[in-house]
Amino acid sequence: MYKTHNNGELRAQNINTEVTLSGWVQKIRDKGFMIWVDLRDRYGITQLIFDEERTPKEMMDKASTLGREFVIQVTGNVIERESKNPNIPTGDVEILVSKLTVLNSSLTPPFTIEDKTDGGDDLRMKYRYLDIRRKPVRNNLVFRHKVTMAVRNFLSEKDFIEVETPYLIKSTPEGARDFVVPSRMNEGQFYALPQSPQTFKQLLMIGGMDKYFQIVKCFRDEDLRADRQPEFTQIDCEMAFVEQEDILNTFEGLTRHLLKKINNVEIGDFPRMTYDEAMRRYGNDKPDIRFGMEFGELNAVAQHKDFNVFNSAELVAGIAVPGGNSYSRKEIDKLIDWVKRPQVGALGMVYVRCNEDGSYKSSVDKFYDQDDLAKWAEATGAKAGDLICVLSGEIHKTRTQLSALRMEMAERLELRKADEFAPLWVIDFPLLEWDEETNRYHAMHHPFTSPKPGQMELLKTNPGAVKANAYDLVLNGNEIGGGSIRIHDKETQSKMFDYLGFTPEEAKAQFGFLMDAFQYGAPPHGGIAFGLDRLVAILGGQETIRDFIAFPKNNAGRDVMIDAPAAIDKEQLKELNLQLTTKLQQ
Repeated sequence: MYKTHNNGELRAQNINTEVTLSGWVQKIRDKGFMIWVDLRDRYGITQLIFDEERTPKEMMDKASTLGREFVIQVTGNVIERESKNPNIPTGDVEILVSKLTVLNSSLTPPFTIEDKTDGGDDLRMKYRYLDIRRKPVRNNLVFRHKVTMAVRNFLSEKDFIEVETPYLIKSTPEGARDFVVPSRMNEGQFYALPQSPQTFKQLLMIGGMDKYFQIVKCFRDEDLRADRQPEFTQIDCEMAFVEQEDILNTFEGLTRHLLKKINNVEIGDFPRMTYDEAMRRYGNDKPDIRFGMEFGELNAVAQHKDFNVFNSAELVAGIAVPGGNSYSRKEIDKLIDWVKRPQVGALGMVYVRCNEDGSYKSSVDKFYDQDDLAKWAEATGAKAGDLICVLSGEIHKTRTQLSALRMEMAERLELRKADEFAPLWVIDFPLLEWDEETNRYHAMHHPFTSPKPGQMELLKTNPGAVKANAYDLVLNGNEIGGGSIRIHDKETQSKMFDYLGFTPEEAKAQFGFLMDAFQYGAPPHGGIAFGLDRLVAILGGQETIRDFIAFPKNNAGRDVMIDAPAAIDKEQLKELNLQLTTKLQQ
């Protein structure tokens, strides 16, 4: 028996009990005549004491050779601690060691394995197995487990069945780039790793599994960010014989359950907002509604004077920054420089100070009088003491730029509080979006999304106006889930492929199996997929998913711990009928 108790378990009531503990050496304090050792496992820390008056000399000598991260086993008596530590649950007791066994020695770690470490991100990722020993990382993984179990329990109680779908599938041209896997037994042919189990879960609905879920790995070969990894985990769900309202109610219930169980936060009914409204009010389709600063459209009150910058713009819009009138001219100039950065791309910014006496002072006083500026304040909801920031230009670009400014100001004003949760359904997305590069429409979500009822005929005359029977669940300015009601008949799916530019031959080659299945009694169905990594991070009060993944990749998509991706042996390449590229040969 390596241990009778965990290291976070012992309390004052265990005094005078003989125990056996195992774990890693966290710290050593050697006074010569007395040695204290902090012993750690994932449950906590227990202090050990070696005392030359009560401990045999050979054991004192052995204890003096211990190093950080040695794996040891000790047996001893629980005694009352003289200098109690109120910061840890075991702080009232310590173990007077009577037996010490070194189970394994350790090199000196490359960084301190404590809550606050001296290791940088790259170093800790290289030695991720050591980083996991730190309490913050360990707690994040335990937190992820609790969220995952809460999801499984909720869905199981709602009669959902967890079904595994294949990882080796067929590459499709829609969506992000696939990771491909060469087939040794089928020369010149390749599998793809799934970006989503989309078609398989639809086939499960045809198979009569009316409530399916899966917590599943998915793969996308695309550029990475803090909230994106090449492999990620989805809570993938599908339901048959449902309409949009059924799905929204079910998964609003799941989200409400998680917020209550994990964060002890009660949330009422989730607000709903159309895509068009979200873009108009916030400039993006995943708005953070924990704070205000909604867009005020100013075309009607700003394009009647001789200010050509506004007169020539498709959109003039502004936000009211709370308390922003306190900014100095230098601070406002820095804000103007911020919106001019390439990442934002604005050409400039007009501002209006809302003075406490009810007057206004703007950077365009030459063109606009007090009555004009008062109308700007009314349109943006600005109050005395606020600063109105105004951008203009092409509609989409201006909204994107103003949205970036809104989020930046919210960060500076500390309005995005990690312990506040504001969920939101965004509905009625466009079914299609125009791609300038390919000069054709693409599915905004995927080609299996159904148009809103009664809008199929619009595809012939005004495809850009067709709304999708689709929905996204947004939490604190992050999309945590998205889905749609699916097309479930062959004729409609064939028309959709046609509108998306597929030839009948291409559609049959790529998705013939699904359209064939539609001919055998496919029920109406729809679903949703949550990004588990992102959901866990937000529930945990963060937005960087990497902190909640046991072995994440870096921003270049590399696993620096195992050094992957890596070249493979020439014999393996030969077996796969692949050749090295010139670059690799060099």
